[in-house]
Amino acid sequence: MPDSPALSSDLVTALRCPETHQPLALADPDQLDRIRAAVPTGDNATDAPAIEGALLTEDGRIAYPIQDGFPILLLAEAIRLPETGNPADS
Repeated sequence: MPDSPALSSDLVTALRCPETHQPLALADPDQLDRIRAAVPTGDNATDAPAIEGALLTEDGRIAYPIQDGFPILLLAEAIRLPETGNPADS
C-alpha cells in the first residue's frame, strides 16, 4: 500500500498498539487477506466499511483497519487474529 499524506512512513514508525504498545506495521497484501478473513461475517457485515489496509502488531495478533487513509486505533475496532499461523511471518 503506498504511503498517503495521512499515513507517511514516519507516522507508521511512531504508532503503537494502544493495548500492547507494540510497534505497528502496514500489512502486506497476503497479511491483509488473512486480516479480512478474520473479520466476523453476520447481519451487520454489510454495514461495515471495506478494509482498505491495516496496521498489524509486531506479534501479528491484532490488526487495526485503515479507512479513508486513516488508521483506526480504537480497541473496539481492533481485529483479533487467530493464534494459529502468525500473519506477521508471511
